[in-house]
Amino acid sequence: MLIVSVPASSDAGTASPSAGVHDEEVGGARGRQALVALKNAIGRVEASWRPANAEESFEIVRRRLFQPISDPAMFTARDNVAKAFCELYRTQHQEFPPECREADYERKIKAAYPIHPEIFERLYQDWSGLVKFQRTRGVLRLMASVIHALWEQGDKSPLIQPAHVPLLDQRVISEIIHFLPDGWESVIEKDVDGESSLPLKLDREKPNLGRHSACRRVARTLFLASAPTPGAANRGVEDRRIKLGCVQPGESPAIFGDALRHLAQSATYLYQDNSRYWYSTQPTVTKLAEDRAEQLKRDPDTVAEEIKKRVQEDLKSRGDFLAIRAFPKNNGEIPDEMETQLVVLGVDYAYAKESGNSAQAQAQTILDARGNSPRLFKNALVFLVADRTRLAELDEAMRFHLAWDSIENDKDQLGLDGFQVRQVTNQKATWNTAIKGRLGETFCWLLFPTQPTPQATVEWQAVKLSGPDPLAMRASKKLRSDTQMAAQFAPTLLRQDLDKIPLWRDNHVSVKQLVEDYAKYPYLQRLRDPDVLIAGIQDGLSRTTWTMETFAIADSWDEKRQRYVGLRGNCHVTLDVDSSALLVKPEIALRQMEADKPSAAPSSETAASSAATANQDIPGSEAGASKPRHLAKPTHFFGSVKLDPARLNRDAAQVSAEVIQHLTSLIGADVEVTMEIQARVADGIPENVVRTVSENCKTLKFQNQGFEQD
Repeated sequence: MLIVSVPASSDAGTASPSAGVHDEEVGGARGRQALVALKNAIGRVEASWRPANAEESFEIVRRRLFQPISDPAMFTARDNVAKAFCELYRTQHQEFPPECREADYERKIKAAYPIHPEIFERLYQDWSGLVKFQRTRGVLRLMASVIHALWEQGDKSPLIQPAHVPLLDQRVISEIIHFLPDGWESVIEKDVDGESSLPLKLDREKPNLGRHSACRRVARTLFLASAPTPGAANRGVEDRRIKLGCVQPGESPAIFGDALRHLAQSATYLYQDNSRYWYSTQPTVTKLAEDRAEQLKRDPDTVAEEIKKRVQEDLKSRGDFLAIRAFPKNNGEIPDEMETQLVVLGVDYAYAKESGNSAQAQAQTILDARGNSPRLFKNALVFLVADRTRLAELDEAMRFHLAWDSIENDKDQLGLDGFQVRQVTNQKATWNTAIKGRLGETFCWLLFPTQPTPQATVEWQAVKLSGPDPLAMRASKKLRSDTQMAAQFAPTLLRQDLDKIPLWRDNHVSVKQLVEDYAKYPYLQRLRDPDVLIAGIQDGLSRTTWTMETFAIADSWDEKRQRYVGLRGNCHVTLDVDSSALLVKPEIALRQMEADKPSAAPSSETAASSAATANQDIPGSEAGASKPRHLAKPTHFFGSVKLDPARLNRDAAQVSAEVIQHLTSLIGADVEVTMEIQARVADGIPENVVRTVSENCKTLKFQNQGFEQD
């Protein structure tokens, strides 16, 4: 309170009334003058005490801490830095707050240079709300200690961002910590910045993050933005503003988004609500999840079983594989079949680039035998195995997912509030996404046997898979692109193998033998299944150029007569994998075909016969009466056969191979096959069977069908 004292007159004893009035007026005038003077003085002081606004504070701090720019080259450098940052914010605008795209933001950067405006925004908007923090003086003291620490460290960053505030430096911590309530020291030490802090540990473990110190920079930015506002209605800071405080030109915002995700998964004091993050002095349920995940290290079978379930779910997309054998317990569980099988080995057999690794050893065991019997079809096996180094990451993701899942199941017993329940749900979903990504990164090696020539030893080839497709689809695509598994096989390539290897057995080879050869020997082309070879053979037989490029076919070889039975080329045939038909060398086939042709010059007997035949048309000719008329070749075949309905597939296949196939192989043949069905049921045919059979007959386009009573 300000008290104004006015001195009294010395001769005031017996003053007249008029004198008293005069003195009172003079005293009042003097008092009013003093009050006016005091008001003016207070007004002037009040004007000088008015707090500076944010941009004025930028200038005050900059002038107090840095010398003014005088060199034109430094002005150019400042402008280039501001332009580079704003170009980053404009080109990747979805990663940063909207105001960064405005032209005015470049002016802000120049005004605050070499300090990023985001530091001032956080200090003047968030930290100035703290009771002990003084807007200008507090910012000045804090930034002085920050700049001094960065200068000692030799920091070369173009701008001082929130990510560069060295919370490991004791002077900086002492300037910050006394403004905050108790408990923040442990938060900084464990989750923000410290020799044993989580961000430093993550940066060391993950080279792609450690190259930019991404986790530490994100943690510093997040602390500076969230520590002074624990009781705010809208808690936390958006991920876009965190990136604004971290990313520099030339760096990818996605790296810092990945760092933020890793911190949110593992930090003890970091909370997340959708896209908003903040630190608090109260531990989150993350610590409980960490403890449960750590306990699962002592139960590897549970984790391995969950990984197995995820892989089996992924393998439902089969790609080109007709058979997938996942996680066999021993080599006896893998059948010895001619179709190419994808064998997925368990996590106990991980691959590493070293000889004698467990994955290759187990694959060799399966390749050599099935149970106690030698394996025949070695060219029909490929193996999908896990990478040893990436397996630890998948194991971690699975353990944390199981830990969060158990917390979600125990939420009522743990007394979790609504926010913590949402956090558990989000973390569980996050780790579930991590599992999906790491599954493909872990099961990424394809092993298969190779053999350059029949005389060479069998070797193992390892190919690394990549891409977004499911595991089996990635494997089949890679095998196709590297020509290690064919879904189509040209007959000309088959002819090359027949001649070069060779695969001929003397002058021919059976279809069944060829099918077995391609499934047995790794020096031959690996085929998806035997039907691929059958299709190639049928294509080769139908070609008009078979004499030069492919082969002929015969039903059998007559050892006694030393000739092929049913020999033909340029024909359409239907074969199966068990066919006993023979592929014949084209030159051998041509030799027999030439020998089977009738002689071009007719013999004397043939000529006489022709003359007699001609003479029989002459009226009165005696030759016509004495010589029998020559019969023409039949042009039509018909036949019917009863088939056993219990063995219809076998009997129909036999009829096709022994009868129909011979007819369809004839040039110009028009073969029509119909099936006649007669069924009698003494007790009557049920209504549902009548309906089903009638509908199926319509679908199959039966010409005649119906039910009746005898």
